[in-house]
Amino acid sequence: MFIDCDGVQLHVELEKPADAAERMPLTILIHGFTGHMEERHILAVKDALLAAGHAVLRAEMYGHGQSGGDFTHHTLYKWLTNAMAVIDYARSLDFVSGLYLCGHSQGGLTVALAGGMEHDRLDGLILLSPALMIPELARKGELLGLQFDPQHIPDVLDAWDGRKLEGNYARVAQTIHVEEAIDAYPGPVLVVHGDEDEAVPVRYGREAAERYRNAELVLIPGDTHCYDHHLEAVTDAVTAWALKQKNTRA
Repeated sequence: MFIDCDGVQLHVELEKPADAAERMPLTILIHGFTGHMEERHILAVKDALLAAGHAVLRAEMYGHGQSGGDFTHHTLYKWLTNAMAVIDYARSLDFVSGLYLCGHSQGGLTVALAGGMEHDRLDGLILLSPALMIPELARKGELLGLQFDPQHIPDVLDAWDGRKLEGNYARVAQTIHVEEAIDAYPGPVLVVHGDEDEAVPVRYGREAAERYRNAELVLIPGDTHCYDHHLEAVTDAVTAWALKQKNTRA
C-alpha cells in the first residue's frame, strides 16, 4: 500500500506475526541509501522481528524502491519527513501497543535523527550499520567517495553505482548534527555493526552505543555492511532484543 507524504506516495508493507494477538508492538523498518524493502538483510530482520511478536511496517523512502520522488533529488530532510509521516500512520493503528524504529545504513541515520525528534513517541530504536558519518563527511567535502570543496558544493554528485545526486544532498547533510539527536533520545537502543564493515567504519556504531543513555552494542565478527557472512547473528540479536522490550512492557 502507499502512504501520502506531502504529495509523495511512500510504498509500505505491513505484516503481523502468524499468531498475532489483539494488540502488539510495531517496528517501522527502513532500508539504506540506494536500497529497498526487498533486500536480503531487510527481509531477514523483518522475519526476526515477527518472530519476536512485533508487527513490521517496511517503508521505502523518497526516490527509492516503489516510492515516489526521484533518487537524484532525495535528501536527509526528505527522508526525515517521510519517516515522520510513517510514524504518524503507525500511531493511527489501533492494534499498536508500542512503537519502534529500525533502519539500516542511511536508514539507521534516519532512525537516529527521527528518534531525537520523536523521542516521546517511540519506545525503542534499532540501528543497523548506521551511516552516522554522512553529515560529518559532508562538512569535510568527502562524501560518497568524492572529494569536493565543502564551501562550494558541486551541482551534481556521483553515487558509487553511477546514479547522480544533486548537490543539495550534501548541503542538507552539512546542517545535521547527529550527536544532538542521540542526546535527545532516552529510550532503549540496539546497535548492530559488522566489525569489517567496508562502507561505515565500525567505530561509528561503537561511538553511538557509548553516547546513547541506554544502548546495547552487538558486534558481528568478520562481517560486512550488509551482513554477507553472518546474517543469522544479526537476526538472533534483533529477535532477542525485541523480545526483551516486549516482555519489559508487558
